[in-house]
Amino acid sequence: MTTLPASETAALDRAAREAIAFRETMATAERAPTASYADIFDAFAAPLPEQGADADTIIADLVERATPGIRGSVHPRFYGWVIGNSHPTGVAADWLTSAWGQNGGNILAAPAASAVEAVAAGWLLDLLDLPRTSSVGFVTGATVANFVCLAAARSAVLARLGWDVEADGLFGAPPIEVLIGADAHATVFSGLKYLGLGARRVRTIATDALGRMLPSDFEAALKAATGPVIAIAQSGQINTGASDPFADLAPLAQAAGAWLHVDGAFGLWAQACPSLAEQTAGVALADSWATDGHKVLQTPYDCGFAIVRDAEAHRRAMAISASYLPAPAGAERDPSATVPELSRRARGFSTWAMIRQLGRAGIDEMVARQHAVARRLAEGIAAEEGVELVAPVLLNQVIVRFGSGAEANGLILAVIAEVQKDAIAFAGSSEWRGRTVMRLSVCSIATTLDDADITVAAVIDAWRRVKARV
Repeated sequence: MTTLPASETAALDRAAREAIAFRETMATAERAPTASYADIFDAFAAPLPEQGADADTIIADLVERATPGIRGSVHPRFYGWVIGNSHPTGVAADWLTSAWGQNGGNILAAPAASAVEAVAAGWLLDLLDLPRTSSVGFVTGATVANFVCLAAARSAVLARLGWDVEADGLFGAPPIEVLIGADAHATVFSGLKYLGLGARRVRTIATDALGRMLPSDFEAALKAATGPVIAIAQSGQINTGASDPFADLAPLAQAAGAWLHVDGAFGLWAQACPSLAEQTAGVALADSWATDGHKVLQTPYDCGFAIVRDAEAHRRAMAISASYLPAPAGAERDPSATVPELSRRARGFSTWAMIRQLGRAGIDEMVARQHAVARRLAEGIAAEEGVELVAPVLLNQVIVRFGSGAEANGLILAVIAEVQKDAIAFAGSSEWRGRTVMRLSVCSIATTLDDADITVAAVIDAWRRVKARV
């Protein structure tokens, strides 16, 4: 009987033990300092190895050298970006995904992966209360999800005019007009760039004080359009957490024959929380939706979802065919017709595991708690003298400023530097309406109200130290 070499078995065992130890440490660590890029580069820099090495030794060496530079993204008080906790259940499913070595691109190569994706896709549509017949592609994250959905949109609006963009490209095609909110996320512009629609060839729609598109300006832009239209809305503005008024926008888009896409990287998950679902009212009337798994759903990284109402447009935009690739039979799912990759990770396993772990009730509670934590952070920090809460907390984003006048931007960056150096919590900076802000994004299932109170104290202490130096 053939068995794994002892060194490889030891390497797998060591990786599991080290991973568990890391997560246990992060769960209770008072601080999570991180070494710099330069330090870690120096630790790894070496000539190309001429000979191979022992597997267990390699893993031991990787852990020793890399661990000091592992950012504490899974720490309960990490608010630097909208990053989920990589929940241990999802991680365990992801370990198996790697060990199983399945190519999620077709059902013959990976029958279990394809079947689990199909089940998880149905669960997602139910959780997010989106049209149940929608097509779902399991992609790397919201950036690629936006790209996939916009590719389907491009296919659909041109097909209505008799143009086959997949076969004939954009040369000579009717020009597509893209309408997009003034406070849209950068990743949407990346998708437009990749699809040949141009990041600068857009009509910008005016927004309100929280970044929500104004229906009146949207309606005027639709009336002024002379060709096919793709409109891009968002759920979860990266600074304020606001969602566009879909109940107003969607009927206008439908009446004009425009495709309405929603970038819902994290905000779309308000749909799974009845107490917050009013923020996304009407979102199910759109034509496509992009969201992440590795944010609110807490899957490990490399997980997002492209959801398209028009399954045929989705298939046209993404399908890959070759003589050696098996065609699905009957109602079987065709994974290669939903994403741009033919060879890819089987992302359905961790998605299925996390939905099974939390259930509808657990996801509702988690999203509501993230909102409660964000409110506690905002109220506590803004109660300190010299601190301004820049926007009300709508979902899970908090933005604050320190000080006033011409020196305020420098003070804010100084406070952020102090917070990051203390490593009790991690916060980052952003720009909102031409002003620098501290942004705290609450996106981890591990974060509690107690963590919020510890964070408030750490931020206020940093602000007082900065003030004392001025």
